[in-house]
Amino acid sequence: MKKPKWVIEKEQSKRAAEQETVWLFGLHAVRDALLNPARKKLRLVVTVNAQAKLADAIAESGMPVEISDPRKFAAPVPEDSVHQGAALEVKPLDWGSLKDIALADGPMPQRIVMLDRVTDPHNVGAILRSAEVFGARAVVGVQRHSAPETGALAKTASGALERQPYVRVRNLADAMIELKELGFIILGLDGEADTTIEAALSGKFDRPVALVMGAEGPGLREKTKETCDYLVKIDAAGGFGSLNVSNAAAVALYASKGR
Repeated sequence: MKKPKWVIEKEQSKRAAEQETVWLFGLHAVRDALLNPARKKLRLVVTVNAQAKLADAIAESGMPVEISDPRKFAAPVPEDSVHQGAALEVKPLDWGSLKDIALADGPMPQRIVMLDRVTDPHNVGAILRSAEVFGARAVVGVQRHSAPETGALAKTASGALERQPYVRVRNLADAMIELKELGFIILGLDGEADTTIEAALSGKFDRPVALVMGAEGPGLREKTKETCDYLVKIDAAGGFGSLNVSNAAAVALYASKGR
């Protein structure tokens, strides 16, 4: 019996993911990856200076070290990257399913950040960092239109990528509906909305909440807006523009906690 097309695509995607590796770079990103027992580590390239700064993490990880000349750095990282003399080849992390993460024990009240086609790795890295600070359960993106794990993302996240679940789903609207069925209130950030986060959650701050952020410029797609329970805005002191998506995520997470 011939396999359905979706089954074949899923199997191909799984095989591709198994072969994929990522080069992390920068002292913070490399140190935290070395210390993460869940991270499969393949190759460590450092300069003599970086080796000294990472000595404890290298010893704890047991990773063999390749010493490289800083002028001809051996790891295949982007030429303009600020690698600080440290690069680590790894396998992407597997955080499991969104449902399992949402149902797991963790900080209360539950908060999840969902990204609608936010592709800039620096923005996603900064959002991961804020999500960790404010105790979010996960950051969720879509597989084909969100930033994958990269060295640039990990460096901006400053180690948060190792601790903050970053889940990429096939369909964002389906993931939003799944969270609704688990009791989440879905708030879509929209600068033209009539209500604020605080007003939408009045009397409901103890409920689990997913905050959906759109890409800068296009914002949320229509299907995404339709799937939200409420469209909300961040109150501004004047009409002079809007926040960068990573800053907006931090403010939204703070506002959703209540007082």
